[in-house]
Amino acid sequence: MTGRILLVNGPNLNLLGSREPDVYGTATLTDVEDLTRAAAAEVGFDVRAIQSNHEGVLIDAIHAAREDCVAIVINPGGLTHTSVSLRDALTGVALPFAEVHISDVYAREEFRHHSYLHDVATVRVIGEGVEGYASAVRQLAALIP
Repeated sequence: MTGRILLVNGPNLNLLGSREPDVYGTATLTDVEDLTRAAAAEVGFDVRAIQSNHEGVLIDAIHAAREDCVAIVINPGGLTHTSVSLRDALTGVALPFAEVHISDVYAREEFRHHSYLHDVATVRVIGEGVEGYASAVRQLAALIP
């Protein structure tokens, strides 16, 4: 292994598989974590995964990533559009990170078009379904020495 990637899933992503399957598909959070681990293993990385509906828990996990991670893949859920604190945590740890969204946020409600992470993310993957997580891992891996 050449390093560890922190996989962060924000609020409501624990409901994957049952929440709005017409928007998010039928894959579960466990499926997403398994897919991400498999993609990471293909490029020599392992994954530590966290999901929380609580912003502070996510921020603490991002801070802890400084100790043993080389990158972060994050689907911040609704915090994408509201959280300066999450942005500050990600820029504060100075790790490359990928912002992932399962749905095409630009084809949805206007409020979803703004991301506090957009301009600081190393990689952005939007609207590729859960396969976007694997794409994000591969793109990040290509950038990590």
